[in-house]
Amino acid sequence: MLLSDVTVLSLEHAVAAPFATRQLADLGARVIKVERPGSGDFARQYDESVNGESSYFVWLNRSKESVALDVKSPEGRAILHELADQADVIVQNLGPGAAARLGLSATDVRAKDPRKIVAAVTGWGSDGPWADRKAYDLLVQCETGLVSLTGTPETGVKAGVSIADIAAGMYTFSGILAALYRREVTGEGATIEVSLFEALAEWVGQPMHFTAGSGRQPGRFGAQHATIAPYAPFTDGSGHDILLAIQNEPEWARFCEIVLERPELANDRRFASNTLRVAHRDELTTIIAGRFAAVPTENLESKLRAARVAFAGVNTVPELLDHPVLRGRDRWRTVQTEAGGIEALLPPLDFGGEVRMDPVPALGQHTRRVLAELGREESIIDKLEECGVVQSSPRS
Repeated sequence: MLLSDVTVLSLEHAVAAPFATRQLADLGARVIKVERPGSGDFARQYDESVNGESSYFVWLNRSKESVALDVKSPEGRAILHELADQADVIVQNLGPGAAARLGLSATDVRAKDPRKIVAAVTGWGSDGPWADRKAYDLLVQCETGLVSLTGTPETGVKAGVSIADIAAGMYTFSGILAALYRREVTGEGATIEVSLFEALAEWVGQPMHFTAGSGRQPGRFGAQHATIAPYAPFTDGSGHDILLAIQNEPEWARFCEIVLERPELANDRRFASNTLRVAHRDELTTIIAGRFAAVPTENLESKLRAARVAFAGVNTVPELLDHPVLRGRDRWRTVQTEAGGIEALLPPLDFGGEVRMDPVPALGQHTRRVLAELGREESIIDKLEECGVVQSSPRS
């Protein structure tokens, strides 16, 4: 597989770093995940919705190896450093200063081996005025202004997924891939830092440019687009919600002629450009809503296809689980967990089948095997476990 010769050591928890390393594991990298004995990654306890296991954990940790290790003990720290010595990439999203206290700061690691790639996921950056503040996803959504952009005119709302964590995880993943390429070309490793705040601030780039340029922030319009119209959901004659997305003037003209059956609206001075349509959003919404309400789903979708206008169903999560595109493209695979098999989606990054969908590890499942690879005899491992330095799982 693409990254089968890459070993990643990750001191990770929650979402951002595990999302980055799971994608490396998807492409074949060996990801050794160090967890606390007893509790492990605290995302294991977020919920019990997947046959008693956490939905977050099973999503983010398949294909990894779990080593339960007390890194604060002298013996545990020695093992941690042996693992770091053998790794190509070290990833951590520990609290401020924790990696340095463990002797695994980028400066320490790369002074010893300049070929190492060391990636840190932080909340607000490793320096600057907020370096020591805690950062959780919703805090970052609020500070970046995302919550002020999402919702209704009356109420701002958060995104329904951990979008700040996901953004940071994506940049960490792509940064590591770029660093691996540079190392292959030059022999030089890399120091990478991605903060949740700066990652999500980048994703809010368009509203920032709009606000800086226009002197006003885009409004909140629920599921309507703030600066494009018509780009919003409407209820059809069968009671289904359909999201309509007009992106340019030829689409608008065809929509007026074929769907609305009112071609004169294409050149109506209220609606002759996107800027005008946004300015007259309420009038436009009334016209479209009245037309959609009079046409059953099948007929309306046929007209939208004939007009070559983009549209989508406003689906629920159960509808996504049964989506015809996911089924038609054979995107589901069975992944094993402690509680049995679950269905999981193939990664969206498709390299012609070169992806891995191995089990989600139990806490400490690979501890004994990894320690044996480091040269520890069974009797020594037994003693380490008796002392609480390590923990192994019955699945080991």
